[in-house]
Amino acid sequence: MRPTHGPAVAAALLLDALVGEPPEGMHPTVWMGRATSAYEKRALKPKDPRTRRAAGVLLAASLPTLAFLSARALLGLAPRPLRPALEVALISTTLSMRGLAAAAGSVRGELAGDGLEAARARVGEFVGRDTANLTTGGVCRAAVESVAENTSDGVVGPMFYGFLFGAPGALAYKAMNTLDSMVGYRHGPYLELGWAGARLDDLANLVPARLTVLAAAAASGSPAKTLATALRYGPLSSSPNAGHAEAAFAGALGLRLGGTNVYGGVARAGTVLGDGRAPVADDIGRAIALMRRLCALLALLALIAGRGRRG
Repeated sequence: MRPTHGPAVAAALLLDALVGEPPEGMHPTVWMGRATSAYEKRALKPKDPRTRRAAGVLLAASLPTLAFLSARALLGLAPRPLRPALEVALISTTLSMRGLAAAAGSVRGELAGDGLEAARARVGEFVGRDTANLTTGGVCRAAVESVAENTSDGVVGPMFYGFLFGAPGALAYKAMNTLDSMVGYRHGPYLELGWAGARLDDLANLVPARLTVLAAAAASGSPAKTLATALRYGPLSSSPNAGHAEAAFAGALGLRLGGTNVYGGVARAGTVLGDGRAPVADDIGRAIALMRRLCALLALLALIAGRGRRG
């Protein structure tokens, strides 16, 4: 039978856990971001919305394709004995388990030292909402929600596409995710420029988000409650994917997530996810631990599946 890339995915997660992400100058995602930024400056100049939308469609089609083909070409040019190690290294650059744990953990550390102002600044580095006036509870909720959402698109998503298509698939997925984070806004000229990228990212995350729900349930110790919460509250979110992962974490941790957030000084009401209590500082650590367990479980399953097919 045709082998899968399961062992490479498992090894890549281990490499990320031990080493973390590469320096910016060597990081493929940083290169994707720079290319997107350069394209964005020119694509936003036209006044015609149709022209901006066409530019967005071209960007959404070209960047993931370029990432896929570049990775495949690089693997093809590498000496055969080095290809497995290179594939592991490339997939590892798409994973952010260690980085996400460090970022969220720094917020917990600041709160433990009564550093609310510093915690607001820390959480503001990796969430999109305004954080300057967040209460301690608001900081905790933002950190837990970010861990939940980014578990899906920062770890599970690349693992899933890496399992199916190897390093080229993982990097193509990361290109889609990068486009959504950089131009997938719902206001101003980005409404046209980012439309295709946002829709493509939504489509790409349909399976990873629901895989995150299943893995969170299996790793939680309370699978029935986790699944029930995800099924009840996940579809109520405005996001077709993020709400499912956040609702699963809410159920697994016994928390209540979601609600109103402030973006650019404007409050936006959001759906409440879960029926537990409000998050506290220790729940950030619990969310990180859940992320690690579910990702390790998926890596183990990928390894077993890959070796089974090789056999």
